[in-house]
This record gives sequence, C-alpha cells and structure tokens, in this order.
Amino acid sequence: MRFSAVAALAAGIVFAQAPSTTAQPGSGNAAVRPRAVVRQRIAQALSLTDAQKQQAQAIIQQTRQTVQPLRQQAKQNRQALMAAVKAGKSEVEIHQLALTQGNLAGQLVAARTEALAKFYNTLTPEQRAKADLMRQQVRRMIKNRIQQRLSQGSNG
Repeated sequence: MRFSAVAALAAGIVFAQAPSTTAQPGSGNAAVRPRAVVRQRIAQALSLTDAQKQQAQAIIQQTRQTVQPLRQQAKQNRQALMAAVKAGKSEVEIHQLALTQGNLAGQLVAARTEALAKFYNTLTPEQRAKADLMRQQVRRMIKNRIQQRLSQGSNG
C-alpha cells in the first residue's frame, strides 16, 4: 500500500518518457519542459536531497533505456492490431496480437514499477509520509474532476 502511495507523485520523476519541448506559460524560459517542472515541484515538495535527485535521475535514465524498445514494440504491435482489424483478419489472429499487446503492456508496467520501487526506497520515512499524503490529495482531485465531467455529461 505504501509503495503505491508515491506512484502518482513519482510519475513525473521516474516515468518521464520522451522530453517535451513545450514551454510552461509564464515560465520565462522557452526551453523548460513540463515534465521537468513536475519533477522540480515533486523534488521540492518532498525536500529531496541532491543525492536523491541524482539517484532519481539515474533511475530515469535506466528506465528510459529499458522501456524504449518495449514502447517501440508496443507501438508496432498496436499498428499491426489495427491493420488486422481493418483487413478483416480472423479472430484468432486478432486475439494473438491483442495478447501480445497485453504482454508488452505488462512488461512496461513491470519496468516502471521496478523503477518506482527503486525511487521509493531512496525516500526517508518522513518523505514517504509526505508522498502518501500528496498521493491522497491527487487521487481526491482526480476523483472530483471525473465526477464533474460525468455530471456535466449527464446535464448536456
């Protein structure tokens, strides 16, 4: 349970994928990437030490290298799956491609979860408690947004 508590928070630190070149509004720096801003905010909120920041960066780099081939395979398989659907391939062929996609997704989840575990293990008990609280707040915010969208959809 505690392990999953930091998932939403560490996503910006550990699970950064391809860097975005979109500038943050009002940042004054066109080169600032949104994921970098998220990582900075999380690092500040958790009061990460320089050593923890360096460890997180190493975990990010290692995870990127691990997941990149998997992401590429998943992309190619998704394309093959859609092509099979459009070409009217048999249920057996579509099923096999879908199973492959699920396997790749599972491998991605495993790699990212392993990275999260490495990051979470770098946190002090106080940082973990803070991360747990932040995660609860994020979950409440997401739940509220979903409820708002659902109620807007039923009213419109």
